[in-house]
Amino acid sequence: MKNIGYAKLFSDYGTLVVLLLLCIGFSVVTIKEQSPTSAAAAEQLAKRSESELPVGSNIIILIWQGEDRELFAKTLSETLANSPVTIAKTTIGQAADARKTLEDFGNSGEELSGILTDKRMGDFCNDNLHKLGKTHPNLAKAKILQPESYRWPNFLKRGNLLNIMKQISVVAIIAIGMTMIIITAGIDLSVGSLIALSGVITALSIQSLGGDAPTTGHLWLGALAGVLVCGLAGLFTGGLVTLFGIPAFIATLGIMFSARGLAFIFADSEPIAVQNESFGWLGRGRDFFGLPNSVILMLILYTIAHVLMTRTSIGRYIYAVGGNREAARLSGVPVKWVLLFVYTLTGLLAGLGGVMEASLHTTGDPKSGELVELKVIAAVVVGGTSLAGGQGKILGTLIGAFIIAVINNGMNLTGVESHMQNVIYGAVILIAVIIDRLKSQGIRLRKQ
Repeated sequence: MKNIGYAKLFSDYGTLVVLLLLCIGFSVVTIKEQSPTSAAAAEQLAKRSESELPVGSNIIILIWQGEDRELFAKTLSETLANSPVTIAKTTIGQAADARKTLEDFGNSGEELSGILTDKRMGDFCNDNLHKLGKTHPNLAKAKILQPESYRWPNFLKRGNLLNIMKQISVVAIIAIGMTMIIITAGIDLSVGSLIALSGVITALSIQSLGGDAPTTGHLWLGALAGVLVCGLAGLFTGGLVTLFGIPAFIATLGIMFSARGLAFIFADSEPIAVQNESFGWLGRGRDFFGLPNSVILMLILYTIAHVLMTRTSIGRYIYAVGGNREAARLSGVPVKWVLLFVYTLTGLLAGLGGVMEASLHTTGDPKSGELVELKVIAAVVVGGTSLAGGQGKILGTLIGAFIIAVINNGMNLTGVESHMQNVIYGAVILIAVIIDRLKSQGIRLRKQ
């Protein structure tokens, strides 16, 4: 009984444990010295300068250009506006800009007391100020002040965690439908191509409806067109599987090639730009607590899918079809309608993923979605859904998607070469399949 209990515990929470271990591991190996560039760090640096530099000192603010650095420099300047030190110059740029600023001040002949900077520009000043001081003695005694650094994992930085969620959102959303298909013992290889087709249809529809100045209404109609076209493709796939008895692998392989070809034909093999920045709302926007809109949509869809699979008759029918199709049919389950539903739903979700990709780049690109179907299947399998059908959980798929994303992100942070990343991906998928087989054999043995 204890062995069975441990087996069930591993089956229910094993993927979550793996995800936590991966997060812990990548957190440990990516611990680096961090130098903050937040507004709070700028305020603290300004207070230090007031206490450490003489009254009436001339200072220069040198900040390396980059994300959030403008806010850092602006906060420094505003905080020091009424202080007893004088800001002679503020420069946001690179090494050449900093050198020019220092040389210009050196030519002025005035005494420079301090340089307020971030870590990267501070490193430049530490390396070059002594040399510049030989030709400009008024720079030699300048004190370099920068925010106090601390050690923290790059993996656990807020921006990196949001990036992981944003990058996996499209794969995770499509994986909802793929989970249902695999639970019915099917497969869908066409979702990557449907992403491209959806993006192209969306961009073309917006272009034809609104021309060079599309309105918000045109954006919605274009997105709806892209989603519905892919939903019809999913319905057609379901018809091939149910009405003609074509194996899902072959049916979706044909749709995969056809959809990709149509995307290139419709787009004339070129990306189609959407001339309205508002189109980036879904792919780039952040409206709720700083979370990307794509992540909010992903969480909402997973909540709905979880309820559907655990609390509704359609969810029970999906499991029944995957467990034993003939027994389900004899029990009154509308097997064909269930299969039509899961393939159509997956087509709709792939279409939504295409809209999200197009929104991210404000472009419908026929090349988008390449190999995404493999990432989606990997997320489902790693999340614990059995390829034999009849077993799987929606929330397990979400965890599986995060496992794939965390591995990808962690390998990028640690500098793993791209070809080796492919090797590791393959190993992860094979391990997941082996575990699935061992679990299936264990279930059969317990039944005997």
